[in-house]
Amino acid sequence: MSFSSEVKAELAKQTDHKRHCLLAELAALEVLSTEHDSASHTYPMQKRALLIKKIFGEHAPETLREDIMRMLTEQRTQILERSCCKRAFLRGAFLASGSISDPEKSYHFEIVCQQLEQAQLLQELYAEFALDAKIVLRKKYYIIYIKEGAQIVDVLNIMGAHVALMNLENVRIIKEMRGSVNRIVNCETANINKVVGAACRQMEEIRYIQSRLGMEELPLPLREMAMLRLEYPDASLKELGELCDPPVGKSGVNHRLRKLSELAKKLGRNEG
Repeated sequence: MSFSSEVKAELAKQTDHKRHCLLAELAALEVLSTEHDSASHTYPMQKRALLIKKIFGEHAPETLREDIMRMLTEQRTQILERSCCKRAFLRGAFLASGSISDPEKSYHFEIVCQQLEQAQLLQELYAEFALDAKIVLRKKYYIIYIKEGAQIVDVLNIMGAHVALMNLENVRIIKEMRGSVNRIVNCETANINKVVGAACRQMEEIRYIQSRLGMEELPLPLREMAMLRLEYPDASLKELGELCDPPVGKSGVNHRLRKLSELAKKLGRNEG
């Protein structure tokens, strides 16, 4: 089962106890139902039947859809007056023609609308919950969508899909941890490459000095540092300092290596 179907299966089982919320959810199901195959139609059909039974009993009025359309046109502020009804309407809208991508792959939530006015209504409702939903025309449908993971979590909370919300949050946490680990590894790798590159350059400079001048011509501190760097190519500045007699700090090691580098340049290294 896809993540989108899991969310719809969870929402299909939920029912409000207040008639005005039941009507709001049923209104969304009736108005936003499309032929667009965004997900299985099983769950919205199940929910529609359940809502009709709770509101009207066994049989819905033959003019149900027309009545709901008229109510949304003439009494929209009353149907969507309460926050709980807005949540119910958004839940019904998703059941009717919504979908959500597998969070393991990407974050994408959308609802397919046949008319621009429907998409704008949903956009207004999401805005009341501080959510920034966008509208785009795709073929003959108007798509309202959200692509930010944290906002999709909020959408699931608004609709009451709390199990799906926890599953999505778990995926987000794991993905963020992986991202953090990758950043740390990349940073460490960059630092290692930098250290290795510096050590290789220092050894080349020392060998150049050795071939042009000879180690015996170097002052004792520089000669000691040159020999240690050649003997311990993988040693850090701190480790090289501890090997000195007497030991010196990282700044002292860095100073001596810089002097060796300057001497190599004076002797003609890198000319041309």
